[in-house]
Amino acid sequence: MLNLVVIVILSYLVGSIPNSIIIAKKVAGINIKEHGSGNAGGTNVMRVLGKKYGLLVILLDALKGAIAVILISRLYLGNFPFANQTPFDDFTLIQIIAGVSAVMGHIWTIFAGFKGGKGIATGLGVLISVVTFDMLLGLAVFILVVSLSKYVSLGSISAAISVPIFMIIRENIFGVNITGYHTLLPFIIGLALIVVYTHRTNLNKLIAGKENKISFAKKSVKK
Repeated sequence: MLNLVVIVILSYLVGSIPNSIIIAKKVAGINIKEHGSGNAGGTNVMRVLGKKYGLLVILLDALKGAIAVILISRLYLGNFPFANQTPFDDFTLIQIIAGVSAVMGHIWTIFAGFKGGKGIATGLGVLISVVTFDMLLGLAVFILVVSLSKYVSLGSISAAISVPIFMIIRENIFGVNITGYHTLLPFIIGLALIVVYTHRTNLNKLIAGKENKISFAKKSVKK
């Protein structure tokens, strides 16, 4: 049990690293939570500081999820504390647990009063390590929706919802045998619901026509 607790804590702490806050402070001497939308995520950094720093934050946040799934999970010593009833082997299940812990850390970071980003980039790092093909399809949905609408929030929500839909279509219509489908699908749906929940304010703004569109123009922020 102690081994699993250590993996969860380490994954949470890695997920909690507030890259947007660190980079905004280093680059412009500002608290990113006091600018733009007030969200501590890559999209807001892009909105306030420009495309270069926004993409850097998104990349680093995605890396947190990948580190949890690929590296921290390897601390597993083979002493699973309860019976594994899933179709996955113990190590794969540990990877999923580590990934979820990292996403939770990003959303509720201990280093910023438990108020972090919305988990999209970190979730991307987790999912691309677990369901690579479906995640790439979801990424294509994100790019398409953002390109057409200029709403990153709408793209994020659409992509999150599309991933489990793609899984269902591939498994049940095209007959693709996705390993651990019946266990993995509820996990992916759960992450999608978390994404929708963390974007609830954006949904209200989208409905009211008050959501901000993304701009890739170069930003200038005074220190």
